[in-house]
Amino acid sequence: MSSALQKNRPDTAFSFDNSYARLPPHFFARQAPTQVAEPWLIKLNETLAEELGLDVEILKREGAAIFSGNRVPDGAEPLAMAYAGHQFGQFVPLLGDGRAILLGEVIDRSGKRRDIQLKGAGQTPFSRRGDGRAALGPVLREYIVSEAMSALGIPATRALAAVLTGEGVRREEILPGAVFARVAASHIRVGTFQYLAATGDEDGVKVLADHVIERHYPALKAAENPYLALYEAVCDRQAALIARWLQVGFIHGVMNTDNMAISGETIDFGPCAFMDSYDPMTVFSSIDQHGRYAYANQPGIGQWNLARLGEALLPLIDPDRDKAIEQANAVIKAYGERFHAFWLQGMRGKIGLASAEDGDLELVQALLALMQAQGADFTLAFRRLSALAGDPEAEAAFVSSFREPAAAVEWLAQWRERLARDAQAPGERAAAMKRVNPAFIARNHRVEQAIEAAVEDGDFSLFEALLAVLSKPYEEQPAFAAYMDPPKPEERVLQTFCGT
Repeated sequence: MSSALQKNRPDTAFSFDNSYARLPPHFFARQAPTQVAEPWLIKLNETLAEELGLDVEILKREGAAIFSGNRVPDGAEPLAMAYAGHQFGQFVPLLGDGRAILLGEVIDRSGKRRDIQLKGAGQTPFSRRGDGRAALGPVLREYIVSEAMSALGIPATRALAAVLTGEGVRREEILPGAVFARVAASHIRVGTFQYLAATGDEDGVKVLADHVIERHYPALKAAENPYLALYEAVCDRQAALIARWLQVGFIHGVMNTDNMAISGETIDFGPCAFMDSYDPMTVFSSIDQHGRYAYANQPGIGQWNLARLGEALLPLIDPDRDKAIEQANAVIKAYGERFHAFWLQGMRGKIGLASAEDGDLELVQALLALMQAQGADFTLAFRRLSALAGDPEAEAAFVSSFREPAAAVEWLAQWRERLARDAQAPGERAAAMKRVNPAFIARNHRVEQAIEAAVEDGDFSLFEALLAVLSKPYEEQPAFAAYMDPPKPEERVLQTFCGT
């Protein structure tokens, strides 16, 4: 580590216990952050810092230096993780953290181990031709969307801090540089297993699998076949996660295998976005030219990615390759069934059903088809349906979501017939629906407005306001009702970018 880097004083904000740094050295490269010119703390997530057991007062004083990488805290063991990945279906045997550095791990107040990572902290051995830096816009996007996802109750990496570096980064133009401090249950990915498997390192795959079981799935140590059980558990978490994405209209944008976390968290918020008008083939990412990662394709891509994980785990599942393949295939088939169950259960909740009947899938599909044909806003239509469940006077607002109200009225007749067989009082049903149908999402035009104000004018007020609204997505917040509105035609944002 460079002697130019300063250490914290003894009253350090962190108490590190770095289990990944104790794994074999070829799993990562030790790498200190690169210092920056004039770091300035844009935002500190004080609530999260307290949850992590960090000293908030120290971070207020020294956060600019720490989260820029200028000052490495005592106990940190900075490293860049090695991993491979299928990027848009093409395998790359070595990717790794090209602009991210894992400072270390802390045990939070609930006893859970959490990674603290700096994105945009400078070049690493995996940077290839990249500069290892991040621009302000992508940092703010990840901060906003990761916190929005967490507030929605969807497992996601979290935003701890954002720092301006005082330096420009060259993209198509010179942009203000920034560093993002990210918190995750871990940063181990499907691609981490692929990296070791691709080199024929079966011992390394076993070491990593044992580490993952110990860290994320400790109950599996007692399983008859812990590695098959691990595969089942990871597939189950991903099925549940992707079902949740679809239920709030979220599109990840770059579901490469190196962007799928073994922990079951949403990770890497690059060209992601939430749908406005419902269209299952919606794509926002500027680099997804053929719609591989479109909204409706996400469950199948999840299954494809998990099949690649299964391939890496085969030697551990059974020494007889044919038997291992048979068992892995059974797990990946079950993923599809589990996803459908998670998705339908969630969609029943979105339309106010506490019980299950055979025709529920058709009722949900009829609503989605109507929304697509009539250009209804995904989030607003479900929120208005939630209001209608408790107040018949709210019908006008719901049907106004559709270009042809008569078609919506026809669906409502089927819905009410089904509700008559569901044992919930109207007020109880409406309250339950409002707990799963958000009023506020990180609408792309609002995110872009906040980013533009910060990048162009140094004005972070829209960023702060948006974070405040999105922290309570299921509440009414009358003072911020305008944040519920879909974009006007001239406000629509049709493409998002990776930010690398």
